[in-house]
Amino acid sequence: MVQAHTANAITSGRRSTPPFRADHVGSLLRPKPLLDAREQFAAGTISAEALRAIEDDAIRDVVAMQRDVGLQSASDGEFRRASWHMDFIYQLGGIEKAPGDITVHFRNEQGDIEFTPAAIHVAAAVHLEKPIFGEDFRFLQSLVDDDVTAKLTIPSPSMVHYRGGRAAIDPEVYPDLDVFWRDLTGAYAAQVKAIADMGGRYLQFDDTSLAYLNDPQQRAEMAGKGEDAEHLHETYIRHINEALADKPEGLTVTTHMCRGNFRSSWVAEGGYDFVAEALFGELGVDGFFLEYDDARSGGFEPLRFVPKDKLVVLGLVTTKRGAIESKDDLMRRIEEASQYVAVEQLCLSPQCGFSSTVEGNAVTFDEQVAKLELIVETAAEVWG
Repeated sequence: MVQAHTANAITSGRRSTPPFRADHVGSLLRPKPLLDAREQFAAGTISAEALRAIEDDAIRDVVAMQRDVGLQSASDGEFRRASWHMDFIYQLGGIEKAPGDITVHFRNEQGDIEFTPAAIHVAAAVHLEKPIFGEDFRFLQSLVDDDVTAKLTIPSPSMVHYRGGRAAIDPEVYPDLDVFWRDLTGAYAAQVKAIADMGGRYLQFDDTSLAYLNDPQQRAEMAGKGEDAEHLHETYIRHINEALADKPEGLTVTTHMCRGNFRSSWVAEGGYDFVAEALFGELGVDGFFLEYDDARSGGFEPLRFVPKDKLVVLGLVTTKRGAIESKDDLMRRIEEASQYVAVEQLCLSPQCGFSSTVEGNAVTFDEQVAKLELIVETAAEVWG
């Protein structure tokens, strides 16, 4: 059995600041009335105000669910979004939808499927016009009690570049890519400050690129686009740090990394070995949410690079399949991870969101709740 011992920088037991011993990534399965309302709005049969009222009700219910299962954090389930990242990216000033789609190839045990979000085009200087998801976050904050922390998830700055690369950035606007990064990280810094000014205490940068780049096939694809694929993760880490250079006191920022999550499918494979030393040693976040639900994510050995003042949230519970994990197996894997990073620095969560896009994974609502309850129960047994 895993035994938690007192550490200097990070204490065992129930934590008062995020990330929490039992936590989750952010997105949750959309209820059918909300999915129906989205279709009705797209068809023009209900107004934007009517859709928002239905979203409000669904968010009230899902926040109550998170509280009832014993979680210390609550998201809005990303219920107002179609996609975990593109809904944010399209709201950055200077970025617009481009004709055509991006084709992302996902796969699972049954075969291959395609995700085709609209392409992006950086058509003007990137800037933040107003806090993105600001009103949505205020609504979430109004629903949580003092013992639950509202959590906002947004895509990492690197996702803006990884989705389209240099080809998506107008060379007349940005002949110098360093200026693009300066503007993009400046917009993110303004977003970070705005969330803190609203009283936000928990912000998460979701970043698939830093996990994808562990996969040699993904690096080959980026090299084919003219990128320095062997050092691209270092470039991304440097620019994320620029966005967080003036992170306000009292705001916890984590990053979540997975290898793709769309209708129970994935894109990339491979452990964290390729990026681990730079990722854990240099990225200026407070904690890392890591996908570790099966062999596709590799072993725990890369965790040896995690500094003693950072937390690792082990994503041991899968959101891709409905079968409920064994508590004993989860505790055994936490113990295995503690060979490389102290158990006081560990937390537990699902490996990804349950619904990174509006379609959701092949999991029922009851299975989703059971998995979250299992995480809370296991964390209580491990850390007290």
